[in-house]
Parts: sequence; C-alpha cells; structure tokens
Amino acid sequence: MRSVVLLTNSPARSQRLNDLSFGRWQIIVVDVLDPDLAPTAIDPASVAAVISDVPLANSVEVGSVRRYLTRFGAGDRPYLCILHEESPRAHAQAHALGASRVISARDPFEWIAALLAEIVPSPKPVAEPAPAPAVATAAAGAAKSLTRLFDLGRAGQAPNPALLAEGATLVLGALDQADIRGWLDVVWRFDDATHQHCLLVAGLAAGFGRHLGLKMADCRPLTEAALLHDLGKAQIPHAILNKPGRLDPAEQAVMRTHPALGHAMLLEQGGFPEIMLAVVRSHHEALDGSGYPDGLEGPDIPDLVRLVTICDIYGALIERRPYKAPLDPGEAYGILAGMAGKVDRDLVRAFGALATASGPGHPVPVRCSDAA
Repeated sequence: MRSVVLLTNSPARSQRLNDLSFGRWQIIVVDVLDPDLAPTAIDPASVAAVISDVPLANSVEVGSVRRYLTRFGAGDRPYLCILHEESPRAHAQAHALGASRVISARDPFEWIAALLAEIVPSPKPVAEPAPAPAVATAAAGAAKSLTRLFDLGRAGQAPNPALLAEGATLVLGALDQADIRGWLDVVWRFDDATHQHCLLVAGLAAGFGRHLGLKMADCRPLTEAALLHDLGKAQIPHAILNKPGRLDPAEQAVMRTHPALGHAMLLEQGGFPEIMLAVVRSHHEALDGSGYPDGLEGPDIPDLVRLVTICDIYGALIERRPYKAPLDPGEAYGILAGMAGKVDRDLVRAFGALATASGPGHPVPVRCSDAA
C-alpha cells in the first residue's frame, strides 16, 4: 500500500487524522521537529501524497517542511496544506510550498479526510482469487455448524458435541485440500465478525498443529477447542459484540466475561475434555499473569492453550472488519513477536512459518498426521 506522509510539529494533534483514514491509506506521521528523523528515511516512490499540519509562522518549521517536500517531489504528487493562520501571508506561503489544496485547521477533521479522499487516488482493489469449491463448501458447512452452536449458546444451552465434531471435521477436511492461505481467503468472505474470527482461529490452530507435527488424535480436539474458544460471546449483548469501533471501559468489562461464560456453559453440561475447558476459559491468559479471567501465570497455562492464544491474537490482527483494515502477515507477526513475556516465545518462533504461509503465494500443506 502506498503511503500518505503527514508532516506535523505535534504528532498527538495529527493522530486524529490518522484515526480517520479507516485503512484507505497507510499514513506515516512525521514529526518535523524530531532531530533523529531525516527526509531520506522514507522512500519517495512509496509516497502517494503529502499533508502538512504545521503552523507556517515559524521559519525553522517551514524550512523542515520544505526539505521533506523537496525529497518527495512536491510538484509530482498531491500536497494538502492545513493552515493554522488565517492571513494572506499564510496562504501565500502555502502556495509557495506547492500546496495543491489548502484547508483551515479550524475545519472539522472529517472535512480534511474527505478532501484527502478527493485529491489522493484510492489504491486499485486487488481482485481476490476465487476460492477452491471444495474449500468454500467446507467453510460454509463449518460456519453453519458454528451458527447452530452459537444459537444454542444464546439460548443458554451447551453446545452439541456432534455439531462440534462436524464443524471440526469440515475444517480439517478443507485443510486436507488447501494451504492455509486458501482457507483464509474463504473465511475472510464471511460478514459475521465472530464467525469469521472463530473459523480463522480454528484453521490457524489446525495448521499450526500440523506444522508442529501433531497427530490427528491431537489435531481434532485442538481444532474443536479453537472452533469453540469464543463460545461465551454467544451471551454477550449484540450491541457490544458487533459495535463498529473500539469498546469503552464498561463495554470491555462485559466483553471480558466471555471466557468464564463459555466455560460455565461447558461445565454445566459436562462431558467435555479438559483441553476444551482450558482453551475456552484461558485463551486470554498471559504468561506474565496480566491476562484474564484468572490471571494465570506461565506454569499454569497448558501448551495447547498457549498455541490457541497465539492463533487467537494473530487471527484478530488479520481479520477483516468494515471499520478496520487487516494487517498484512508480516505486520501481524511483528506485533505477536513483540509480545515478549506474554506469549510463548518458542511457539511464536515456530508460528513464523505459518504466518509467512498465510500471505499470498506461499502455499504449504497443513494436513495432520494420520498416525495415532
């Protein structure tokens, strides 16, 4: 994705515009007063447009803006100047810098984002490959099973083990016929955010288990647990679950009850294996004790829970939402790798191969071993 460079003398102020980009552009915020930054640090070929959010009364700041504009070729790409002074001199200075359009800093930031959309060409959408029919059919079947499982959860009933086994069979069967990217390409097409996420995590967990050499006898319960890990969300109000944006603190507190809710539903019915109980309750725990709902620390968190936690975090970073662009595999894995002390370092290192395979053009087999 090409970038829009936002030149500013106040990154905190300019962050609001970054928040309004809604994933249409990658916005690089550059503090023109930071002595450790240099115009040469950004490749001009990657820059689609430049915005300056800098008062033009200070000659030092104007000089810094000019250096960046010269580096990026101000006359070759759109340049939007946000004016902080309402004076003929300020307008003249903006046009001397080569501004394509000028807007007042007093205008709503939404107007600035709209003007940016007018002058910066949106990236051409990349046509998504048609999914393999067998994989699409399997994903649709797994989604149907998941819908029925969550319907039971909303009614206060525990999941039907036969439905769960059917869903896991479909996930594993699809991964017998496609690489992990093929599975993701299909699942990304689902509109329901919870279904998309659970299917992403189930596929990633099954694929990761295969990469680690797990046998089918271990892959199946792992896949079932990953498919059902967010069961408790069936009892979270829709207004919170499907809110198109960040949750406020009160809403976050409600959302954080879902692991315990799901665990209680499984306990009430009984008969579910320990690994499923552990994954449903503890997939948001962290090795340093900062997770929830129980604040477990390293030795108390089973290995397969650690595995699902990694898939859960990675799945959340790459999933597609109407209000949030997905991170590419490299960015998502970088965030995961930076969570030192919270997630299992060795598992994260091993997950790197699957993260690479989840990008386009990197097929790998993800079949579990048939050995018992």
